[in-house]
Amino acid sequence: MNVYDFDGTVYSGDSTVDLYLFLLKRHPKMLRHVPSLCFTAGKYKLGKLTTKEWKEIFFRFLGDIPDLQTELQQFWKRNFRKIMPWYLKQKRDDDVIISASPEFLLAIPAKKLGIGMLIASKVDRKTGQFTGENCKSKEKVRRFRAVYPDARIERFYSGSQSDLPMAELADEAFFCRRGHLTKWNIRKGTK
Repeated sequence: MNVYDFDGTVYSGDSTVDLYLFLLKRHPKMLRHVPSLCFTAGKYKLGKLTTKEWKEIFFRFLGDIPDLQTELQQFWKRNFRKIMPWYLKQKRDDDVIISASPEFLLAIPAKKLGIGMLIASKVDRKTGQFTGENCKSKEKVRRFRAVYPDARIERFYSGSQSDLPMAELADEAFFCRRGHLTKWNIRKGTK
């Protein structure tokens, strides 16, 4: 099987940021969260908040969206074009996507791509609260092994250095930057 990170790898950009900007145009009420986002972004940059804590504050805007499922369908109708062409050419039935992005956000493209297994962060779509750990770094390995305890990963693809623990599980790993793939030198943890 091949395993892929989503944002910056299969998807050109960050789907969470793109969704936020898409919804902001459609629901200006979300602007009320901007002051707290700016303040807490500073705290996050200073290391006073974990990534999970920061994301839970960020995702508070979800409470302002009355019909998130309809909005997600509209978002993906517009943004599915950002799926990387190189991925579409090589996708297989047994591909796995593993991402720190919310599961509810990636469910539509995963289904459209025919992805059999999506492993992503579990976030309450109404409150923005995580119902598990942020699916990043070593947590990706834990979540992957919970589903596939003995699976062999032929190839792993990611655009993030934080995915080194997943890359170490694969026979081969590739680093994706702006749609260009290079072999990941696992021993050094660099591309």
